Amino acid sequence: MTGQLTGADYIASLPDILGGDERFTTILDRLTSMSERDYYDPYKLFQWPASIDEDGYWMSPELMTVHGTEAGAKLDDAQLRALSKWESVNFYSLNVHGIRELLTELVARIHTRGFTVASEYFHHIIGEENDHMWFFAKFCLKYAGKIYPDRSMVFSSPGIPEADTFLLFARLLIFEELVDVFNQRMGDDDRLDPTIRKINKVHHQDESRHIAFGRQIVALLHRDLRRRLTAGQLEALETYLKRYMRNSVESLCNPAVFRDAGVPEPYAVRRAVLADPAFDGFVARVLKRSTAHMTSEQIFSDERIPAL
Repeated sequence: MTGQLTGADYIASLPDILGGDERFTTILDRLTSMSERDYYDPYKLFQWPASIDEDGYWMSPELMTVHGTEAGAKLDDAQLRALSKWESVNFYSLNVHGIRELLTELVARIHTRGFTVASEYFHHIIGEENDHMWFFAKFCLKYAGKIYPDRSMVFSSPGIPEADTFLLFARLLIFEELVDVFNQRMGDDDRLDPTIRKINKVHHQDESRHIAFGRQIVALLHRDLRRRLTAGQLEALETYLKRYMRNSVESLCNPAVFRDAGVPEPYAVRRAVLADPAFDGFVARVLKRSTAHMTSEQIFSDERIPAL
């Protein structure tokens, strides 16, 4: 356990870590074949109606950040439906920003040293994620006239160079798994407009493959780091990722959303929601799949996600 490798030194070791795992290469081949089989043209797949019913729900009520909170209980039905529209738009906006980061990072690594074995599948992820960014942005601009800016908190790196690649793919996996919890629920929610259901269902179908890839590469990279790093360094990685997870969920609770929905004192409402015990339950619920997986792979010591 040295903890002294530079990032470049660690990249040089990736061919042995990734290419030497037969199960990983087999899964990559299968995911590539599935992407080719399930290919679609998003520009032909979606039909965009002129408008979406302003009086209907745009997000499953159980997935709204105010669900079960005292602040939410003070809102009447009309306010909740309006809030569902703007929380939905904020959710798709966060997807646009998250996908942009994913594409930037993958493009920087495709066909480079260390990622040869994964590059064929990277092409499929890049193509699919570009399609996703297009239809999420299309929805926001057509039905809300805007994409919310990215105001997520940026955390300082733990300062462990050989863990940088692991942290990148871990963040991307966490983002995709969080989004997929919403996609699965909203894709099958009959209370939502068919267009909303469709974009969520289509995204879920593609993300199931991306998540399978992410889980494999994250587990492989962390397994290798457990041989290289001290217990204190591994704990620092866990703390960093748990803070990232909590912040990712908190970014769903946006004061600009409350303002656009006509809710008075939007910043005070956001503070009240984040401080409500029900929100802690919401965090645990939407991250349950991720925390359970991270714990089972010994990346986390437990499933607890503390407040920031």
